[in-house]
Amino acid sequence: SILLKSVYASCGPILYGYLSFFYPQQNINSLDGLIAKDKIGNDVMLNDWITTHKYPSRDLVQGLKGDPYYLITTSDNSIEKYAINAICTHLGCVVPWNSAEQKFMCPCHGSQYNTEGKVIRGPAPKSLALSSVSINENKVSLSTWDKTDFRDNTNPWWI
Repeated sequence: SILLKSVYASCGPILYGYLSFFYPQQNINSLDGLIAKDKIGNDVMLNDWITTHKYPSRDLVQGLKGDPYYLITTSDNSIEKYAINAICTHLGCVVPWNSAEQKFMCPCHGSQYNTEGKVIRGPAPKSLALSSVSINENKVSLSTWDKTDFRDNTNPWWI
């Protein structure tokens, strides 16, 4: 009994800290969505993002469920009202943006997606998932896109 308590007291906090690192961060106010994080884990601030990511930039942030999402800078020095999930719908590879080809191209099996993440070449069966983008106190937040998918006028498959 004493041995178990001492092991729990000494190893419990370490184990909790280790496991909590792998659990995606949740926002307390779910109406605002989840605050996007940059590549070093800082909150994405709209003003800073626009300054360092000029049009026609498409760069990754950490978004919903810890997945990588592309924030898209617009020509009017803002960001799109949607973000594109970078996880390929075929086998889950991260799909990079190819600026020379102006499309997302999966390096694993050759799936391709247009500038809005709509699948244009398989084997991927579906377009990339979307999330809604909102700005609250200069922080960029992502939330589940639950409206009709504007790319093909269907219900979102990712909900």
